[in-house]
Amino acid sequence: MSNRLQAFETTSPLVTIVLWAQGAYFLTTGLWPLLSVKTFQMVTGPKTDHLGTARGDHWLVVTVGVLVIAIAAPLLLAAWQRTVHLQTIILAIASSIGLTAIDVIYVCREAIPPIYLADAGIELVLLSSWAAALVGATALHNRARRRCVLLPTPSTTGKASS
Repeated sequence: MSNRLQAFETTSPLVTIVLWAQGAYFLTTGLWPLLSVKTFQMVTGPKTDHLGTARGDHWLVVTVGVLVIAIAAPLLLAAWQRTVHLQTIILAIASSIGLTAIDVIYVCREAIPPIYLADAGIELVLLSSWAAALVGATALHNRARRRCVLLPTPSTTGKASS
């Protein structure tokens, strides 16, 4: 594995905080419509995904909720283990970008109510937090590498190793 990828295998405290925050937010927003579609619709507006079903199931709301929970799970696991791999970072950032785009596009098209812009705002805070965390983690990694390079080795001190 390249040195760049190894920089994120052991998380910095800020990366861990962002993982906890995004994982908790995604878990909460994913569980909410599963536990109470009524209160979910009170805040986000009425849904139409139940209209074509025999039982009146909110299949789309449930599907999105389950998928958001599925994203939350590896983020929370990485935070708990304090270890994150590049794939986890990509999942976190890509999901926030995708959900932000969906919120903004479909509010502009008047397909969903403006309350979804609140979610887009939270997603943008998460994305900004990822940017800060990754810049910080990269700086820490670079500082650690410089320290390792500056440490004397047998070849630089003129002593032969046994």
